[in-house]
Amino acid sequence: MGGASEAFERGGRGPAGRAPLGPAPPGGLLDVLGVASVVLDAQGRVVLWSPQAEQLLGHPAQEALGRFAAELLVTAEHFELVMELFSQVMTGEGSWAGVFPVRHRDGHLRLVEFRAMRLVDDHGDSYALGLATDQGILRQVERDLALSVRLVSQSPIGLAVLDNDLRYVSVNPALERINGLPAAKHLGLTLPEVLPFLDTDTIEAAMRRVLQTGEPLIDQYTSGRTPADPGHDHAWSISIFRLEDPGGRVLGLAESVVDVTERQRAASEAEHARHRLAVIAEASLRIGTTLDLEQTARELADVAVPELADVAAVDVLDSVLLGRRSAPPTAGSAVFRALAVAAGYPTPAARAADPPGELARYAADRLVTRCVRTGKPVHLPRVSREELTRVARDGKAAALLAQAGVHSYLAVPLIARGEVLGALDLKRARNPLPFDADDVLLATELAARAAVCIDNARWYQHVRSTAVTLQRSLLPVLPSRRTGLEIAYRYEPAGAASEVGGDWFDVVPLPGDKTALTVGDVMGSGIDAAATMGRLRTATSTLAELDLPPAEVLGHLDRITTGLNHSIATCVYAVYDPHLAQCRLSTAGHLPPALLRPGRPAELLELPTGTPLGVGGVPFRSTAVEFRPGDTLVLYTDGLVETRDQDIDTRLDTFLRLLDDPGRPLEETCDRLLHRLRHPDDHDDVALLIVRATEGSSGPAG
Repeated sequence: MGGASEAFERGGRGPAGRAPLGPAPPGGLLDVLGVASVVLDAQGRVVLWSPQAEQLLGHPAQEALGRFAAELLVTAEHFELVMELFSQVMTGEGSWAGVFPVRHRDGHLRLVEFRAMRLVDDHGDSYALGLATDQGILRQVERDLALSVRLVSQSPIGLAVLDNDLRYVSVNPALERINGLPAAKHLGLTLPEVLPFLDTDTIEAAMRRVLQTGEPLIDQYTSGRTPADPGHDHAWSISIFRLEDPGGRVLGLAESVVDVTERQRAASEAEHARHRLAVIAEASLRIGTTLDLEQTARELADVAVPELADVAAVDVLDSVLLGRRSAPPTAGSAVFRALAVAAGYPTPAARAADPPGELARYAADRLVTRCVRTGKPVHLPRVSREELTRVARDGKAAALLAQAGVHSYLAVPLIARGEVLGALDLKRARNPLPFDADDVLLATELAARAAVCIDNARWYQHVRSTAVTLQRSLLPVLPSRRTGLEIAYRYEPAGAASEVGGDWFDVVPLPGDKTALTVGDVMGSGIDAAATMGRLRTATSTLAELDLPPAEVLGHLDRITTGLNHSIATCVYAVYDPHLAQCRLSTAGHLPPALLRPGRPAELLELPTGTPLGVGGVPFRSTAVEFRPGDTLVLYTDGLVETRDQDIDTRLDTFLRLLDDPGRPLEETCDRLLHRLRHPDDHDDVALLIVRATEGSSGPAG
């Protein structure tokens, strides 16, 4: 007893897992119930009256002690029944329990739950002990307890109660199922003892914080495996709350555990799908920014790395670059032209890829050949060393792939408008994950979007090449000199982002050492503009040989242009006569030529503008301009000076400032103008013709 007394006095702990010994603070269950104790002697007089009885029935002890309980508490109608029940208890026939109406001190009746029993002291005297509580309070506690028990036992959420030593006191069936262990293997044990293979240190640390601070832990996620499903990882949401009695005494912890594996998996899949859509959206912005074939292929490779692969290559069948539709090879080898290679980091796998611009023949057993032959993805989640020989072009390339640690391979066809153009080739080395079905879907979507851009680029390139070839074939090959003239010229097609236009120039010898000079621009672009340009240049050359005045030549060209499918063109036509040291000029809606004389700044000639060719019905006028040795005349099309971001007057001022040296060689002047005024991506072509009168000219005296 001495040890127990000491423990009581110290408020110490008993055996492991038990509550500390010592007086409990107020606020426990008995305090909630307010259980009253009343003792009656054999005659029915009150000999003991607890404070709880005073609270329950209203009578202070000094009023109740010594009085007959029946007279104090029972109404007349229940008197005989009470005396009968009292007799049964005192004769030892058994205890009695039930609900009985009791009169409160203020006169109202109160239903009280009783437990009555006989007591015998050491002298053999008998007493009746009555324990009582308010029926309403007791029923509420019973209902709360029944509800709690039912909720805990039937809840799909795992629930547990742990004591202050973090040992399990109770677990519900749901937690038994989650952990794969019966309740008996939980009780009295700590979490690390029950589930030693989880990250229990983190969870126990959280439990101690909740126990110490009282702040609950809500939705703490953890994952691992339990005996319930040892072969698969699961994810759980854990919430921890501190338990206290009504008086604030800490009783332990309550823990709820929810298996959120499916929720986490669904969330992960949804996030993966959102990410995939984001990649596709970004690819739509990044791929196909130009109609340049190689640039489009590089954009596709750059999007694929490192999002999908460590190394990506874009290869197009060489046959599709010829500008005609062709079926993919059904047997034998396939010839590819490499367009782009991208790597997320320096790796030998990049050296194993075909260098951009080069042709490579892949044998029939190669996987990329199978990809373009079938028009379907080729997916090898795990690539063995032997299979690398079917991925690579040759043994040397296979050795580089093995050295780089390539372990997964995916090739998807580039298909546009039903035609297989080539393949997107993807490899993983540093990325430890193999390509999966989702990667195949994403790569296929990227390839499909890029293939349309590549197809557009290759057809544009073919059409543009045809137009440029046609236009260049229609442009003249001019002599560098004519009688009394030095000549330089340039033609530059539009940049890669646009189609070729219809600009032209010509120099035509005329009788009497005269020379016709012309520069023109057909509105529009493409093959039609080039063809119209060719017809107008031919007509101009024919009319020039008739030695007609410039205004009359433009009149004839206007009528010809009107009949060319409503085409419109601008033109400047000049005739230089070295014997008169004079140029006669006429324009049809064209920008004015520039004249540069020694010792004077360059100027734009003030000529009647005239209407463009093809408008019809408006007469043209000619203007004579003195043109002596050393004078330079610059004829050009609007592609040289017009831009989308600058005012035309500003550009013309810049153009004139560049003509700052009358003695500069004409070839150098051509290059200077194009270099300073022209941008590679300009959307219009340029024709430039510069002539300078030489000392061989023989003008009139004085």
